[in-house]
Amino acid sequence: MRFAEVAVDTPWTRNRTFTYSIPGHINLELAHSVWVPFGPRRLQGIVFDITDTPSVQETKDIISVIDPSPLLTSAHLALARWISQRYLASLFDSTALMLPPGFRRRVLTEYALDPNWDSSSLVLTPAQSKVVEHLRDEESSELRSIKRAVGAGAASAAEQLVRRGILTREWRWARPMVGPKFLSTVRLVVSKEEASVLLHANAIRKNAVQQVRLVEALVECDGPVPVPELRERGVGPVAVRALEARGLVVIDRVRVYRDPLGSRQYQATRPHDLTEAQTRAWDSISGAMDRVADPSIRREGPVVFLLRGVTGSGKTELYLWALEKAVAQGRRGLVLVPEISLTPQTIQRFSGRFPGRVAVLHSRLSPGEQFDEWWRIKEGEFDVVIGSRSALFAPQPDLGLIVLDEEHDSSYKQTEPVPRYHARDVAIELARLTGSVVILGSATPDLSSFHRATRDEFQLLELPARIALNGDGAPSGQSSLAWEDSHDTRLPGVKVVDMRGELRDGNRSIFSRALSEAMSRALDSKEQVILFMNRRGSATFVQCRECGFVLRCRRCDVSLTYHSTRENLICHHCGFRAPTPGTCPECGSGRMSYLGTGTQRVEEEVLRRFPGARVLRWDRDVIKGKVSHEEILDKFLARQADVLIGTQMIAKGLHIPAVTLVGVISADVGLNFPDFRAGERAFQVLTQVAGRAGRGPLGGRVIVQTFNPHHYVIEAASRHDYTGFYQQEIRYRRQNRYPPFSRLARLVYSHANAARAETETYRMATRLRAKRAESGAPETDILGPVPCFVRRVRGRYRWQIVVRAPTPETFLQDIAIPDGWALDIDPIALL
Repeated sequence: MRFAEVAVDTPWTRNRTFTYSIPGHINLELAHSVWVPFGPRRLQGIVFDITDTPSVQETKDIISVIDPSPLLTSAHLALARWISQRYLASLFDSTALMLPPGFRRRVLTEYALDPNWDSSSLVLTPAQSKVVEHLRDEESSELRSIKRAVGAGAASAAEQLVRRGILTREWRWARPMVGPKFLSTVRLVVSKEEASVLLHANAIRKNAVQQVRLVEALVECDGPVPVPELRERGVGPVAVRALEARGLVVIDRVRVYRDPLGSRQYQATRPHDLTEAQTRAWDSISGAMDRVADPSIRREGPVVFLLRGVTGSGKTELYLWALEKAVAQGRRGLVLVPEISLTPQTIQRFSGRFPGRVAVLHSRLSPGEQFDEWWRIKEGEFDVVIGSRSALFAPQPDLGLIVLDEEHDSSYKQTEPVPRYHARDVAIELARLTGSVVILGSATPDLSSFHRATRDEFQLLELPARIALNGDGAPSGQSSLAWEDSHDTRLPGVKVVDMRGELRDGNRSIFSRALSEAMSRALDSKEQVILFMNRRGSATFVQCRECGFVLRCRRCDVSLTYHSTRENLICHHCGFRAPTPGTCPECGSGRMSYLGTGTQRVEEEVLRRFPGARVLRWDRDVIKGKVSHEEILDKFLARQADVLIGTQMIAKGLHIPAVTLVGVISADVGLNFPDFRAGERAFQVLTQVAGRAGRGPLGGRVIVQTFNPHHYVIEAASRHDYTGFYQQEIRYRRQNRYPPFSRLARLVYSHANAARAETETYRMATRLRAKRAESGAPETDILGPVPCFVRRVRGRYRWQIVVRAPTPETFLQDIAIPDGWALDIDPIALL
């Protein structure tokens, strides 16, 4: 007999598998999905190993195979093991990242009254009586229905009744949440000529109007006609069945694919000539791809390039050249972008070079679209897959290249649900397993990535200047906003405005005089403007001017944000909404002040100050459907708006040539958070949003408003000086042993009771310190416990502990993490 090691869909197993015997009638391979018994339940599992010897004395049989063929490759199985070990997640959860959409299915437990039970002499508890009474009226009932009808204690009462022989219990699999789509079509069995003869010979009765219409429709069309189209022509199912009975037509069930790009047309494009800097970078990338593709060359590890190029320097063109080379080698590629908002422009660019050979995967696709794209990718229909972080797990065969654009972006880190992986680290491991090349691109690389490049763990490639817009390398036109003192005509000049001086001079507006004047000139010249404000809403808090009371969320320890478009207050943590009060709930005063600024307030001020301006806002409040991002971007690119106002989603990778002015309303937002990465994030977003200006022939200008003009982050961002920022920031990290000089793990405990949350966190900290003392790990620090920055969210109080160690997952792997705790290895924030 053979045995299988199976990862089972239960969260408390970390990275272990369970041994099952393989019945003789089941043909099993690695990566097969199976149903297995697990205690009293039946669960899904994935086969990770097949052996001749069991690892335990007693085993249960595998029930059945779910899919006829394995879903994953050996590389993906190995990657799942790595994710499970790295992020201390269950092996099945780690594997589920790579499974097709809708794969996970629940097992439904159904109960029914045993037809032979005798009720005359039985004594039942109240809960058991309720279950029996519920089932008297039902042939059988699923456990959830029983719980709704009976209430507390239903599950245990039902199991007690099973043991007493009063109920029978069966399991059935829930229907898949999504599956293939089929369409019924009708086609002629006879030739068109024969069908026409039948029509003219009145072989079809004249009063059978729908049958005549059906034959006419089939004669007109070149092939089968979908049933929905026939309905539109007034042909019903009775007419179809009548002609089918006569042997004139046949009904087929055809698989149709839900293609998210099916309605799009992309103009084919050709490769651009490379600049001198691009050529140097390409030579390194091309050489590495040749070496990786040669099986005779032994590889020590994955080849990872860090492509640091200023905004507009042509990083995307290098991605395209690398993909073309991968395809020429018989291999394929994955391209990740940090935001769904970036996919429309990215897809357009890549589809122009790979027409009909680009797939897209991200969370805003419908479940059906995700399902069909996944299976078509697995079948090898696409050379390039583009998407957000989850697209990394697409089943792309013959993988040869992985690209992470804007590799510094925090959205590459998954925080919920588990496993809390980082796409950059997983991509590097996937490249090692598949023999692929990785390109990490950014104008502002993650500090840890750049540090690894300085240590030769990554190969650093640099594009130090924007691509010239005409033959002499200079912009071909002159903007009304061009700097007279700009040092580099290719990068936009940045002016920092001290808002303290504006206040001293009596300017109470959210716009400095410099920004207001620059906007006037840009709008008069029919140029476009981007205004960046990394907060939503109209006012960040509402305060009583009499008693100082601030309106706060009743479930979270945060102030409510005022949104003028809906005239209500919203919590940006839990979504709680409340009407705006006319008087103070504390003292009854009517003197309420709306303080702080968000994107809605900026929009209102622009419309008030520039009444002729056409304004678009781009934030989470206006993003509703899956094409909302694309619609907003298309309108702005088509010059249907003059001013685009948005949060950080407008800072990432967008190419809008007509934008000559970018205004940062407040550079201080997020700058002083109590988090060691606050400065890095602020520098990145300021540099990236500044890079949206001057990407066309007219050049551009950036105005940054701040109350901290001499802060090192703002000074470095205003000079586009990544190296200067890195040198200062890396000193702080080294002094405090923060990443990249250590790694972190964050443990957060939450509970509805404040005292319980604090007590449990101190208990865990005591256990961790005892473990450190036992293991003799002097380089491991236990920081905390302390309350989280937002102490209460959704009614639950939160405390945290931070473990600082060379490999925190090794230190924590034997620590049991009880309910109520969330563990995050390599967190991107400590708030």
